[in-house]
Formats: sequence, structure tokens, C-alpha cells
Amino acid sequence: MELPFAESYKIKMVETIKKSTRKQREQWIKEAKYNLFNLKSEQVFIDLLTDSGTGAMSDKQWSALMLGDESYAGATSYYNLKNTIKELLGFEYFLPTHQGRAAENVLFSVLIKEGDIIPGNSHFDTTKGHIEFRKAKAIDCTIDEAFDTELEHPFKGNIDLQKLEETIKKYPKEKIPFIVITVTCNSSGGQPVSMENMKAVRKLAGQHGIPIIYDSARFAENAYFIKKREKGYENKTIKEIVKEMFSYADGMTMSSKKDAIVNMGGFIALNSEDIFKKATVFNIMFEGFVTYGGMSGRDMNALAQGLDEGTEFDYLDTRIKQVEYLGKKLTDFGITVQRPYGGHAIFVDARKFLPNVPKEQLQAQTLAVELYLESGIRGVEIGTLLADRDPETRENRYPALELLRLAIPRRVYTNNHMDVIAVALKNVFDRRGQITKGLKIINEAPIMRHFTVELDKA
Repeated sequence: MELPFAESYKIKMVETIKKSTRKQREQWIKEAKYNLFNLKSEQVFIDLLTDSGTGAMSDKQWSALMLGDESYAGATSYYNLKNTIKELLGFEYFLPTHQGRAAENVLFSVLIKEGDIIPGNSHFDTTKGHIEFRKAKAIDCTIDEAFDTELEHPFKGNIDLQKLEETIKKYPKEKIPFIVITVTCNSSGGQPVSMENMKAVRKLAGQHGIPIIYDSARFAENAYFIKKREKGYENKTIKEIVKEMFSYADGMTMSSKKDAIVNMGGFIALNSEDIFKKATVFNIMFEGFVTYGGMSGRDMNALAQGLDEGTEFDYLDTRIKQVEYLGKKLTDFGITVQRPYGGHAIFVDARKFLPNVPKEQLQAQTLAVELYLESGIRGVEIGTLLADRDPETRENRYPALELLRLAIPRRVYTNNHMDVIAVALKNVFDRRGQITKGLKIINEAPIMRHFTVELDKA
């Protein structure tokens, strides 16, 4: 008899989480202006707001913390991380930052100027925010298959080569400082990019002399899907696949709070010494000296260890199978989610879940609030709020996908928690016909509004 699947770790420490009543949650979400970011953590039972910085570090990572060198300049922890990045990812130059959006801020300060065009595959919120803040424009060149949640396609994160080529031909070369490839592609549902697509984008970009930057927050999960889904890679190790992936990039930004399984940290890695030298100026201004850049020595040590652990197959297999477990539960209940299941989260199709709520009344945010009221589970909207307003017309942008993201923290919850999530969402699904009104915006920031927006019932 074949042995059943079991997690590739054992639990050494636990943290208490508290249940609440619906009456309490109704009061709390009202006080939070129907924005789940405004809830206190103790008001949440199962927290799926994000997988960023919410994972459980290993015993080896905690041990690495104790060996941190807190020297202001030239710390051994810096060189430990530098060597890990060189060996694992292949980049010669790197700058530590306190998180991924800080890496974008530093690198984009060098590369992007007003009027520039940055094509890519469904740029995530901070990437698009940093682009538009600099009065440049992000152009989505994701394949059309990504926007049909029920369609089975192994690599929905892929860039459409025709869309990309048309974009390149439409604008002068000097207006396109780089192409961004997000691995995995969060905004399209945690979907991977194939190695074949990376090679093809590299070839096309090379023909036009355009650099490629990877948004690499979930690069290891992307490598896992390549191993499982792409012919010719089934016998490759995750680390071998990762090395090849980054061989097609000129540089990368990293939010280490995801696939490196740390609570804080990020970095920029580059092949170009010239861009590196220019970026050091902004790193010193915004983050800190080049050998710590917003990170403590202990955190750099934990990050180096996490990069190694996060690119091991057994860990990734456990992590992604838990996400798949939740996805199958929801699918069996008749709930439409982005298929195939993503690497870090399940993305519920809010448009199909709440067809009676007008799109102007924020379907995904409405669903997120309903799930919280039902069970104390906190998810996050990946839809109209996150899409923000058009910087020129100031009209709401309505994206092709209106999603509720249920992001699963790494090594934190058991499958019993996944069962609770599935049943809670099923309970909302059973009464979806009664949900006919959504939410309206009361107050919002001029950019990246979803973090601080204030809402009320429509």
C-alpha cells in the first residue's frame, strides 16, 4: 500500500489564535471601515491576508539569527548572503533592502523616467505603483488564457509574445528601459511562467537591446511548477531550474518575505556593474549602507538560510500541495477559483461568486468582508480596489479578473484550517443569492489606495 502524503516538517512551537462571535466581527469590521487591513490581528481567526512575512521560520533559520554580525559595514552576514545569491541565482552584484517594494524603489529610481513604458505580465500593486509614481506606464502583456479562471493552462503567467512585440514596436527603444517578468504572476492568480516563455522573451528582448528584470518574490514556487509541468525538467532539481531561470534575466528584485520564508527583507541582484553602482547611491539614501541596506545582520543570515531551504523540493511539495488541498475543497463545493491552483494562494472568482453585486460596488472586497463576518477569516481583494484609478482620467479601472485571494502562510496552518476555510466560504456561497449590495468608497489615497481605503455599505 502506498503511504499517504505527510508534511515534510514537524511542529516545535505553537501560537494561540482566538475565535470570535459574529456580533463582535460585525462591530470590528464596521470600525475598520470595511477594510480588512485595518483589523487588529487578534480580531482574526485564520489570517490569509498575505503570505508575505507571515511564514514560520525553521530551527536552522532561528539558529542563523543568533550568529548575525551587526557590524555597520562589511558584516560577515552580508557576505554570507552575497555568496548564497551568487551560488543559487548567479548574480554578481547585489544590494540588500528591507523588503521588495524598497528594492523596486531603489532600482526604479535608476531605470525609470517620466514617460517610460514598462511591459510585463500583470504587474503587481507595488510594481505598478512605483512605475506610475514616476509618471511612467505599465503595459500588461499577459496571455489571454490567464483571464479565464475555469480554463486549464499550465502556465497562465506567460507573456504573450505578440503583445510584447507590438508594444516594443509601438514605442521608441529609449522609452522602454526594461521588461518585467513576475514569477509567479500574482495578479493572474499565482500562476507560473514557463521556461520556454522566459527563453522566448529573452530572445525577443535581446533583438531589441532591452534588459529583463524579474519580480522574483515567488521564484521557487515558479521553479516547482516548471519541474511538475514542463517537459524536460521533471528530473532537474529545483536549484538547477532556478539557476536556468535567472540566466535569462539581467537583474531581479526580491521580496524575501515570500519564498525565502523570513519576516522581513529583500534585495536587488544584477549583472550590470554600472547599474549596480548607480543603485548604490539610492540604496544609501533610502535604505542604508550597501552592506546592510535596511536589514540587520541576523535577518540577512536567516534570509540566506531561507533561500536554501525554500529551493528544496520536499518543502515546496508540502507547501504547494496544501494550497492545492484547499483549492480542491472549494472546487468540489462548486466555487469557481483560478485554475490550475496557484502556488501561494487560492484566488476565488468574485465576479462569478457574487453576480448580483454590481461591479461598481466592489465584488471581491464585498466577498472578503462576507467571509470575515462568516468565520473570522481574513483574505484580500485582488480586483478593482487594487487596480486603482487611471492616473490620467482618475476613473476606476475594472480589471479582467475580480478575485478574492486566500494567501496561505508557509508552514503555519494545518489542513484542518483549510477545511474550516472551505466550509466557511461554502456557507457564504450557499447564501450568495441574498447578497445584492456591495460597498462604496468613502475615502481613498491618490495611489495604492487598497491599503488604507475607507468604505461603507452601498
